[in-house]
Amino acid sequence: MERKRKHLHQLPPTKIAVLVDGGFFIKRFNALYNKQQTLSPEEIADSLHNLALRLTGNNTLYRIFYYDCIPLNKKFHNPITRKAVDFGKSEEHTFRCAFFDALRRKRKVALRLGTLKDSGNWMIRPDVTKKLLKGDIEIKDLNEDDVYMEIRQKGIDMKIGVDIASLALKRLVDTIILVAGDADFVPAAKLARREGIDFILHPMSAHIDPSLFEHVDGLSSVRLHLKTEEQSD
Repeated sequence: MERKRKHLHQLPPTKIAVLVDGGFFIKRFNALYNKQQTLSPEEIADSLHNLALRLTGNNTLYRIFYYDCIPLNKKFHNPITRKAVDFGKSEEHTFRCAFFDALRRKRKVALRLGTLKDSGNWMIRPDVTKKLLKGDIEIKDLNEDDVYMEIRQKGIDMKIGVDIASLALKRLVDTIILVAGDADFVPAAKLARREGIDFILHPMSAHIDPSLFEHVDGLSSVRLHLKTEEQSD
C-alpha cells in the first residue's frame, strides 16, 4: 500500500490548454460581469487570464489560446443618412486593439487572429424588420441605428480546429478546456477524445444544446468573482 501511495505521488501533473472563442467570451463576460461596460480593456484581459487560471486549478497551464478577429478598418456610407461611417474610429475598434495589446503582455497567451469580411450590404435589424412587417412603422421611419453592415468572421473556426488537432495528435496536453457555446467545435472535439484527450466545455453559464453533452467529457461551471456594480445589486 505504501509503495502504491508513493507511485501516485510521482504521477506527472496534468497539462491543460485553455482555448477561448473571443467573440463568445466578450459577449458572455459583458452579460455576466460588465453590463454597464465600465471595465477597461486591461481589466477584462486580467479577468480572462484569471479565468484561465481558475479553470486550470492546481494543474499545469500549457497555454491560453485566444481566437478573435482583427477589427474592421473601413469606411462606408450609412444608407439612411448618407453619412460616412469610419469603422476604424469606432469604440469597438479602439477597444479590441487595446484588448489585444493587453493580452499580448500576458504570460502564456497566444493570440490567433482571423479577419472580418464585409459583404458590402447594409441589413435592417431583426427587431425593426418585425415592426416593418407588422405595419407598425414604414421605411421612411427608419433611422441610422436601425441598419448595420453585414460582417462575418473568417478563419476562426479553422484555427480552433487546427490547434485542437495539433494539441491532441502531438500529445502536448492532457486536457483541453474550450470556452465557447456552439457546436462548431464538435468534429475537432471528437478527434481529441479519440486521441485520449480529456475535453471540457466551459459555456460561461450560457444555455447549450443538450446534444453537445455527448461530444465532451464534462462541463465547467467556474465563475469569476469580480467586485462589479452588477454583482453588488
